[in-house]
Amino acid sequence: MRTQVCETLGIDVPLFAFSHCRDVVAAVTNAGGLGVLGAVAYSPERLEEELRWIDEHVGGRPYGVDVLVPAKIDESAKRAAAGKGGMDTMLAAVPEQHWKFLADLFAKYDVPAPDFDKAKHSAGRGGTGVTQQGANDLIDVSLSHPIRLIASALGTPPPVMVEKAKAAGIPVAALVGTAEHARRQVAAGVDLIVAQGGEAGGHTGEISTMVLVPEVVDVVAPVPVLAAGGIATGRQMAAAMALGASGVWCGSVWLTTEEAETPPAVKAKMLAATSRDTIRSRSRTGKPARQLKSAWTDEWEGPDSPGALGMPLQMIVAEGAMRQINKLSESGNPGARELANYFVGQCVGLMKTVKPARQVVYDMLEEFADAVERLNKITSAD
Repeated sequence: MRTQVCETLGIDVPLFAFSHCRDVVAAVTNAGGLGVLGAVAYSPERLEEELRWIDEHVGGRPYGVDVLVPAKIDESAKRAAAGKGGMDTMLAAVPEQHWKFLADLFAKYDVPAPDFDKAKHSAGRGGTGVTQQGANDLIDVSLSHPIRLIASALGTPPPVMVEKAKAAGIPVAALVGTAEHARRQVAAGVDLIVAQGGEAGGHTGEISTMVLVPEVVDVVAPVPVLAAGGIATGRQMAAAMALGASGVWCGSVWLTTEEAETPPAVKAKMLAATSRDTIRSRSRTGKPARQLKSAWTDEWEGPDSPGALGMPLQMIVAEGAMRQINKLSESGNPGARELANYFVGQCVGLMKTVKPARQVVYDMLEEFADAVERLNKITSAD
């Protein structure tokens, strides 16, 4: 398969795999696609370790890094990033009612509560990692490795990111949910647009992939576009290419692979889920993010909820609690299993078996070829 992104990035197939798991990134890259490591949860030191490991396992094949650079964050996070109080500034900005809500939630579901004071501080990377300075640190680490792509999520990439990447000869990608966002990204110097429909897992907008992709393709041409949002099969990949995309960007489909970082209890939930079992909720990050429906999302949307905080304060509240929930769900605690969830798109209804990531790539390519052959038969003359 030779599309514009294949030629530019030196990959065999235009299949991009976003994952927080280095094993998935390496597996997809080694299968001919391009693995993209989500870096937001990592400290600069940990990201250095992860990228060094990938370098050692891909034999010089291309891979990328995705850095979360939100356009808007809570004012307390800005002050903390500027050195005015650090993490304590952000913690002080979390209302006490939110910690009480968490404590009551654990009690309601008969789940032993974590040490909330410890949990507050252990969630610190989730808070500081999405500030401009936190993102800059991750960008610097990423560009010190032989990556072939750096991606920006949740906003127009900062000028420093574009400048540093272009100086290093690295293309910049950016995720968008509207045609207007795509225009802004191209004006900012982005080389590759990822048009992500509302079916996607994680942070996403409301426009469907089928509508968004051709709209963005028309707006940004000749800049190449990747289709994203609910894509988990070769048939969908063929449809995306028919819409004008130069490739596809997939995230959710890797969550039920053998290599995935998904907690086992949550992976079991995903395998049993239908496409109606997800919800866009602010309960994990403070911004609308599609995830599995669970008691966690129900309670944060319920009448007793104090309401989700802005990013990154909600991340500080949620992630320490979710670590405890995941830990106890693995030991069989019924309440923890009710609460457990993770980011995933509506294509979860298509994810029914556990496979190696490499096999997912091969299956998608085989199905893609079958779909193209079927279309050729429809259009060919007798």
